Amino acid sequence: MIAGTPEKRGPGRPRRQIDGRHETRAALVRAGVEILTEKGFAATGIDEILRRVGVPKGSFYYYFDSKEVFGIELIESYANYFARKLDKWLLDESCPAMERIANFVADARAGMERHGFRRGCVIGNLGQEMGALPEVYRARLEGVFADWESRLACCLEIARKEGAIAESSDCIGLARFFWIGWEGAVLRAKLELSAIPLDIFADGFFAGLER
Repeated sequence: MIAGTPEKRGPGRPRRQIDGRHETRAALVRAGVEILTEKGFAATGIDEILRRVGVPKGSFYYYFDSKEVFGIELIESYANYFARKLDKWLLDESCPAMERIANFVADARAGMERHGFRRGCVIGNLGQEMGALPEVYRARLEGVFADWESRLACCLEIARKEGAIAESSDCIGLARFFWIGWEGAVLRAKLELSAIPLDIFADGFFAGLER
């Protein structure tokens, strides 16, 4: 296609871009993820997402067969985003492993504070309402948590080799403990609109590590 030439669309096909910048599908996914950081999937209506993006309902059903399919896409999108965030901090070879974990915690804390502690974790939010969600979501959510645990366990393995934690440390167990506790702290931070729960958990986690 020649630069500057509008793309031709077939009958009934929605506009590919919004404001000449963002593809409609990507904008719908982004809006869905943003809303799910604030509230549950069951309470999120398609109309709310469409209003935020500014497109007609036909655009939604062109890209997604149902809200259930859309939810799977939101899980995948958030999982990929968060995996990149974890890699940014946990694979940072410019600093020791335990400092990498502390840097991730500080970044996550700053992110929640930036949004007034009204946004949390999409995966955690969905997990809390699993009883009202399609069963197919369960395995995918468990898979995302397992991936996060694996990434953190690898960083803890490095910390063990560096002598920052005890040689006998169960890195996989510690990683699972971290994410179970961290998700609870995120929930409490949203409830209290405060970073205090995050700080309490992080301080306790680091203080509890054997050296």
